Amino acid sequence: MKKAIALLCAAMMAAGVLTACGGSDSGKTFTVGFDAEFPPYGYMDENGEYIGFDLDLAKEVCERNGWTFVAQPIDWDSKDMELSSGSIDCIWNGFTIQGREDAYTWSVPYVDNSQVFVVAADSGITSQADLAGKVVGVQKDSSALAALTGDASDLASTFEELQQYGDYNVAFMDLEQNAIDALAIDIGVANYQISSRGDSFVILGEQLASEQYGIGFKLGNEELRDKVQKTLLEMADDGTFMKIAEKYSDFGLTESICIGK
Repeated sequence: MKKAIALLCAAMMAAGVLTACGGSDSGKTFTVGFDAEFPPYGYMDENGEYIGFDLDLAKEVCERNGWTFVAQPIDWDSKDMELSSGSIDCIWNGFTIQGREDAYTWSVPYVDNSQVFVVAADSGITSQADLAGKVVGVQKDSSALAALTGDASDLASTFEELQQYGDYNVAFMDLEQNAIDALAIDIGVANYQISSRGDSFVILGEQLASEQYGIGFKLGNEELRDKVQKTLLEMADDGTFMKIAEKYSDFGLTESICIGK
């Protein structure tokens, strides 16, 4: 009997090893790195919970794959270190592909985005030309900053100052207090901030730049990218992706979805 039990246990252990070698990753922890002050993609609500469009998408991906979802807020300036060290599995937070194509292994793009300028409604600023001699704010290491130091550097050269911020909440506080005259920002974040602050601000009609968002994985991690991307495409096909986007329709997300198109 003891010999039979031993053989049975050995067989069970072998089966377990074969299952692991077969590539099943049910129960895996999937850790998403995100900027906790970047609504509507990832932010903290009034109850202290991390929510947002990208986090909702990631939760659904985890549910469909049997993974444990972990939302990991990160210092945006340290995102590459977090990814390379393995502290996070991906950067998923309104993350711009353009200009970073060779730095990460990317998913397909899923949102078309643009950068705009936000000004006080009573500022008298109605066009980008009116920003000459003004103090303009922008987030560090953002797409708006890349535009203003790249293709739109001629425009930036007309500013009195280009002031960089660690996060948009502080930048909007300075805009409210007239410490800066304008803020260069992603349109989705701009819509969120304006909707939560009343009619005090407006978006200039001219876009600063346009871009696409994707999920950034560590360079070479195509296996994980492929699994996540496959699930995302399935969500797009069955309507779940757009259903999640509709929760954030006030930010214009439904019009910006480009996955599967």
